[in-house]
Amino acid sequence: GESKSYAERLFGFPEVGALSEADAALALQEPAREEGAAFDQDALADIYRVTAGYPYFLQEWGYQAWNLAQDSPIDLAVAKRATETAVPRLDSNFFRVRFDRLTPGERRFLRAMAELGPGPYRTGAVADLLGVKVTGMGPTRAQLIRKGMIYSPAHGEMSFTVPLFDEFMRRTVPDLS
Repeated sequence: GESKSYAERLFGFPEVGALSEADAALALQEPAREEGAAFDQDALADIYRVTAGYPYFLQEWGYQAWNLAQDSPIDLAVAKRATETAVPRLDSNFFRVRFDRLTPGERRFLRAMAELGPGPYRTGAVADLLGVKVTGMGPTRAQLIRKGMIYSPAHGEMSFTVPLFDEFMRRTVPDLS
């Protein structure tokens, strides 16, 4: 049921999903405003588009944009440069930590998902790409869900748990083979 141990209650962590575009804008604007700066609307829209409102990514883009900006408001050009600096940082730590926990079979499974684009992904489409029967994918799929790499937004579908992981997989594992 719903009973939890003392340790689970003591160290419970609320799940924080993606922020709405309005909340993401506030998360970037408020700290900037406290320092007498601002983001323009084009920069906010671009950062939201790239990060999909994922809180950790918003922090990284905000950090990069703040450090790159020469003046206020922080504009689209700065947001684009922030992407150029944030992505390699995510690749080398945030994504790499997750990637290094994967078995070769799990990496191949995720690379096949990435080959299909941003998702969500039909299990059958991934199986077809890998040349395997969909029934044989269950254990790997379940393990990836347990590891927090993917989730099932609807029956028969899968998505990466964090935005941009499909792009990371294509950069890190250039060939599906």
